[in-house]
Amino acid sequence: MNELEKIEDKLHEAGFKLTPQRRATIELLLNHHAEHLTAEEIYALLRDKHPDVGLATVYRTLDILTDIQVLNKISFEDGMSRFDLKTDDSGHFHHHLVCNVCGKVTEIHEDLLLDVEKRVDHQFHFAVSDHRLTFLGVCEQCQRKERLARIEGGRHRTSKNIK
Repeated sequence: MNELEKIEDKLHEAGFKLTPQRRATIELLLNHHAEHLTAEEIYALLRDKHPDVGLATVYRTLDILTDIQVLNKISFEDGMSRFDLKTDDSGHFHHHLVCNVCGKVTEIHEDLLLDVEKRVDHQFHFAVSDHRLTFLGVCEQCQRKERLARIEGGRHRTSKNIK
């Protein structure tokens, strides 16, 4: 069974039909699963091929998919709600690395918090059902650009001092 069929089954179980507009939205999410799109970005990508899909329909579809636990609604430092398809990896929401410079989001599909969960359970008698972890920092590409800019800046200062 492919991902679209799994989502369609979840929709039917929750009493919803897979309308053409919902199908178009889901297919777009599947094709752009690593991009963490906003509702407005999803709408903009759909608009050309599916002019019959309105922004309100996109919002309703995203709400339904979030409610039936097909999507995770996440917010990073930009304050925008973004949507991330749930995956079958480890039963937990995956972690993210967010670059403060370019905004790139990288997913980590390794559960880094199993020991922390055990400690929370043992020390605080709290049964963790899920967790989310976002690391903020500077990605490798932006670090490289920063180093190059410093090197180039040093060359310009040195050449001016020589004259």
